[in-house]
Amino acid sequence: MPIIELATHINAPIAKCFDLARSIDMHVDSMQQSGETAVGGRVSGLILLGESVTWRAKHFGVWQTLTSKVTEMEYPNYFTDEMVKGAFKAFRHEHYFYAIGNQTLMKDVFMFDAPLGFLGILANFLFLKNYMRKLLAQRNLEVKKAAEAPQPPEGGDLSV
Repeated sequence: MPIIELATHINAPIAKCFDLARSIDMHVDSMQQSGETAVGGRVSGLILLGESVTWRAKHFGVWQTLTSKVTEMEYPNYFTDEMVKGAFKAFRHEHYFYAIGNQTLMKDVFMFDAPLGFLGILANFLFLKNYMRKLLAQRNLEVKKAAEAPQPPEGGDLSV
């Protein structure tokens, strides 16, 4: 089973990073290159423990659907989503968040099994693991950008 581990340092508080990482809307925004949309289960807002989402996206030129469910969550330190139905034989995505002062270390551990036996093993070796690593890194970059973006002042418009 291939394992991908990524670490992303974010100049933002842990709760903000945690919420962005579990935001359906943020996920859709970060996956525009694949046309990914939420089509079932929770389709917007923050996904919660026990909830599922069904995604539709185009990967390798083919439209696919995948349903994942949040199976573990400890706010704001950890959550796990696992595939319930989809193209993989299985996948588990663990999301960890560590506060470092007012910054956050976001760590992903993504484990997956490709279908098709030996052909799946060959696909992992030739391209699938690298493709998934790039997809996750792009998503993390978008979470980082959103978390670090300047926020408008609270209390309304202060312009004169």
